[in-house]
Amino acid sequence: MKPHLDRAHRLAPILLGVITLGSVFMLLMWDVRPMLFPVGAHNLLGSLPLALIAVAYLIYQSVRHPGAAELFKAVLLAIAFFFWAANQFWPESPRATLYNDLAIARFVLDVFLVMVGWPSASPNESFAESYSE
Repeated sequence: MKPHLDRAHRLAPILLGVITLGSVFMLLMWDVRPMLFPVGAHNLLGSLPLALIAVAYLIYQSVRHPGAAELFKAVLLAIAFFFWAANQFWPESPRATLYNDLAIARFVLDVFLVMVGWPSASPNESFAESYSE
């Protein structure tokens, strides 16, 4: 792959991450001044950063070209964020509790897999985990 294409691919998740941070800023602005936003805006403002970071992380992983096990974990984590986003977007839904519980289960499983060292192929330095040999 040409170096400039590689940089372009790596830039995509970063740009989406910056947009995600902007959406977090808007969410926090709602906390400070809710009257500046339309009624019901919090549902969207609460769910948008969760969904965006899930997409950004999947794009980031696709650029990294991880192994199958690491890709599985990335998808697992993204699904957790999507369920959490669904819970935030539809808090009155009869399935909101289910969405929340599925997100919790996936986050817990993800952290457990990190603790047991699976997959062992390579450490994920992007989460500042330290490994000693």
